Amino acid sequence: MTSAIHTDRSPSSAVPTSPAPTGGFIATAALADNLQRVLVDLVALHITLKQAHWTVSGPGFRNLHLALDEIVDDARDHSDAVAERLRAVRAVPDGRIATTADTSTLAEFPLGEVPVQDVVSRVTRLLEQTVHTVREVHDDVDAADPTSADLLHVIIENLEKRAWQISAESSR
Repeated sequence: MTSAIHTDRSPSSAVPTSPAPTGGFIATAALADNLQRVLVDLVALHITLKQAHWTVSGPGFRNLHLALDEIVDDARDHSDAVAERLRAVRAVPDGRIATTADTSTLAEFPLGEVPVQDVVSRVTRLLEQTVHTVREVHDDVDAADPTSADLLHVIIENLEKRAWQISAESSR
């Protein structure tokens, strides 16, 4: 199979490319599509959480503002790991802005200042939505490539922990 330039923005825009010269593992289209779904939600997550970081307002601002930066870093690291995994299995990740906007499952974050408690609720939901996507593709990814599934386990563990930590703010 030869490499091709793809301009569509469908979840299947992460496409397998040519085999490794040594005959290494090559992702199926389904595996690439599943990892691509995770990638766009992680990219959307770190961009959206940065917006939350900039616009959170009210009592408890500082702690939440700093916590959001940590989660943004986690989401960015996870998206990079997924994109690099796609490349390692000879697929091409698509993290372009238009692709992410068109294919992410995450809810929009509102424009303007957002009270701390609203940010807590919204961020918790965004983290849960991202985990839902990862869990939704997990079994198919595990069947195709257990190594990629191991990466998903790390993402699930981290984002579920972050959702718990952020949601604990609502009990203050």
